[in-house]
Amino acid sequence: MAVHKYYKIEGDKLVRLRRFCPRCGEGVFLAEHKDRYSCGRCGYTEFKKSKENK
Repeated sequence: MAVHKYYKIEGDKLVRLRRFCPRCGEGVFLAEHKDRYSCGRCGYTEFKKSKENK
């Protein structure tokens, strides 16, 4: 797993680029797909809001 792709350093701060799973807690990232975010551990899924659905 390429963990260095999940963080970015801005000055003296560490910025997370991915979201955490609300069920599993911190340390488990959500995978980003075209239309959704999903957790590979527990299966939690959040659908992205599209311009068509608004």
